[in-house]
Amino acid sequence: MPNHSLATENYSVEQSQAGAVLAFDFGKKRIGVAVGNTAVKVARPLATVDSEVTERRFALIGELIETWQPVLLIVGLPLHSDGTAHELTQLSQRFARRLSGRFNIKVIMKDERYTSEIASVTLREAGVTGRKQKAVLDQIAAQQILQSFFDEPHATT
Repeated sequence: MPNHSLATENYSVEQSQAGAVLAFDFGKKRIGVAVGNTAVKVARPLATVDSEVTERRFALIGELIETWQPVLLIVGLPLHSDGTAHELTQLSQRFARRLSGRFNIKVIMKDERYTSEIASVTLREAGVTGRKQKAVLDQIAAQQILQSFFDEPHATT
């Protein structure tokens, strides 16, 4: 079994095989999930894992992995605007290590600064406001994380 350790953003799409990619916007209460493909490089919102129970979270994620058979997982790395770590930074890194260990799929950490704010603005512009955003905000943030990975200059096949 290959050892799939965590990688940073220096990883490119060329280094992975073609196929589906799942991205995660980790939160204490919810985890947003987006999906894309290394060939098309377009991310779309997929699901919200709405549970604080670790085993339930991984069971739901396991179902998504079974369905989509991803070749790569991206986990958002939350940082303060100045690039320093905060509480969620370590929790997201732990989540990424658990994904790698449980599913034996390469996991990349991707800077997610401002993705939730961008997602909120995007939803507001689409007419989704207030409490209605709660159900999809994390999915849209995960979509932002994945799309930014796909859009990087090195992310070409």
